[in-house]
Amino acid sequence: MSGFVEKPEPIQVPGLVHLHTGKVRELYRNEAGDLVMVASDRISAYDWVLPTEIPDKGRVLTQLSLWWFDQLADLVPHHVLSTELPAGAPADWAGRTLVCKSLRMAPVECVARGYLTGSGLAEYQESRTVCGLALPEGLVDGSELPGPIFTPATKAAVGEHDENVSYEEVARQVGADTAAQLRQATLAAYTRARDIARERGIILADTKFEFGFDGDTLVVADEVLTPDSSRFWPAEQWEPGHAQPSYDKQYVRDWLTSAESGWDRASEQPPPALPQHVVDATRAKYVEAYERLTGLSWS
Repeated sequence: MSGFVEKPEPIQVPGLVHLHTGKVRELYRNEAGDLVMVASDRISAYDWVLPTEIPDKGRVLTQLSLWWFDQLADLVPHHVLSTELPAGAPADWAGRTLVCKSLRMAPVECVARGYLTGSGLAEYQESRTVCGLALPEGLVDGSELPGPIFTPATKAAVGEHDENVSYEEVARQVGADTAAQLRQATLAAYTRARDIARERGIILADTKFEFGFDGDTLVVADEVLTPDSSRFWPAEQWEPGHAQPSYDKQYVRDWLTSAESGWDRASEQPPPALPQHVVDATRAKYVEAYERLTGLSWS
């Protein structure tokens, strides 16, 4: 089993129709037909949405996404129409709410990798490929790839794994022209973001984008280049050959698999609540990622 340890009840707001509860976001539709995305402070690990929230996490994700949308605007348009709170929305939604265009979404997680780790590393160790793309011999965990690669995945439901697929499978699902657009936009956005992050002493190891179509125009949607959708590593600590320290859920994962948590990941039991020191350390990592990337102070 996996999924929500405690699935929340969505907040009801006059004029908004609740559509979906995701791992982090609540999705609504307003009377104009636009989507309203609200990023909660929920955190997930090992396919579970945990019972403990990380304060300010949803605001960090939202504000960092907005900053990145601006950095990528000349490469691909984004879906944000407004950051104003809908009438009647709770005050806590401030800073974590986006009013967005309703798009025809591509059914693909568009992943770009510049470094070898995670599921890509596992496939490489078996076959010297990632999503069917041949890679050189001698790479290890954390190795920089000869160049960025597009490694798409299927979208999974809450509590399930995304599954890596080949480019050919994406072309079969969405058509050759759309697949080519998705690959080009993904690699262009990754390369831009990688270079920006590098200037700030951060390695962007990999990231995933979601795209949709506004008519015939490709538009980037959801969140972009956050610690939830990307692997960010401090450049000064990069050392291929083992797992790298990262700006994400590392403290959460490490604690859940430690003896202190008492949780058996292989069991069907849900994970326990997080202790305060893990909550504090995780929040600090999200805030540090925001501040280092944007050059802005979190308040």
